[in-house]
Amino acid sequence: MLIVADENIPLLDAFFEGFGEIRRFPGRSIDRQAIAGADVLLVRSVTKVDRTLLEGSSVRFVGTCTIGTDHLDLPYFAETGIQWSAAPGCNARGVVDYVLGSLLTLAEIEGVELSQRRYGVVGAGQVGGRLIAVLRGLGWDVRVCDPVRQAEEGGDYVSLEEIVADCDVISLHTPLTHGGEHPTWHLFDARRLQALQPGTWLINAARGPVIDNAALRETLLDRDDLQAVLDVWEAEPQVDLGLAEFCVIGTPHIAGYSLDGRRRGTAQIYQAFCQFLGQPARVHLDELLPKPWLGEVTLSADTDPAWALAMLCRGVYDPRRDDADFRRSLSEDVGEQRAAFDQLRKHYPPRREIEGLRVRVEGDSQALRQLVTALGGVLV
Repeated sequence: MLIVADENIPLLDAFFEGFGEIRRFPGRSIDRQAIAGADVLLVRSVTKVDRTLLEGSSVRFVGTCTIGTDHLDLPYFAETGIQWSAAPGCNARGVVDYVLGSLLTLAEIEGVELSQRRYGVVGAGQVGGRLIAVLRGLGWDVRVCDPVRQAEEGGDYVSLEEIVADCDVISLHTPLTHGGEHPTWHLFDARRLQALQPGTWLINAARGPVIDNAALRETLLDRDDLQAVLDVWEAEPQVDLGLAEFCVIGTPHIAGYSLDGRRRGTAQIYQAFCQFLGQPARVHLDELLPKPWLGEVTLSADTDPAWALAMLCRGVYDPRRDDADFRRSLSEDVGEQRAAFDQLRKHYPPRREIEGLRVRVEGDSQALRQLVTALGGVLV
């Protein structure tokens, strides 16, 4: 069996070496020649897997170690009987940690209390759902827009117009769709961006084209009251340098790049592949994860909860480091810039997740216990 895989997929050998030969390629260079003779194709979000790539090939299983599937031609897979799997939720916690770190940075810059903001989360799937749970667990005011889920389930959802009108923090976690009843391509266009309330913070850790990047650049140029955090870009790996300059935080599509999340994605695809073959999974992720660098934190009962929030989040992950690396990589030369974007992703340093952090609270503090529980920490 021949397995062709994106070279940035972690633990490939640990999970897949028992199935046959593995050939690695940069994700953007996987083409028809690369997959010649392959039975299995394993990718991340940078590889477009469609009829053009696969027609006439021997590939019968496609796995993407990512949440999103907008880079996969699912109708073609169904037409030709190609089995596929994604990794829903694998990096969701990493994205939540990214948003929390960004919020802390924005709050420090503007000197505001995070508990006093009103949050609008657009998209209540794997990532958005986890973020909503954390924000509400902290006791913060959260509004949610997800027209697809609202149509299917009903429930306490609001329209996007209400999010724009009522919320001063908007975090985007919707898939990228071009058609259908609720397309998300350029969901935030020039009109909607101009309608944002004064002082709004806009965070996009979903897909770049959910926001019209050119319109956002012009809006930020025109309105210095708005603040933007972008992990994803409309033409990535090419970045609009003018837009990046206006962003408080800019990063190279790494919001979900925690060590745990990336390895979890490989594990989920491995499990799906074992099911495809009709055999049991013999490799388990918990045997392959290293111990976290921060093992346990002790807080006294009189600790200021706002300080504890910042310390616990940043003790595990602070996106300002990634922002600094990203800005150093930006170049007027498009080729250099695109290459640097991919290099930052390829050589991304180890980063863990806040969820599961062991926290000891010495004394009686319900506020601290609520905070730790909301963050996904473990009270000991």
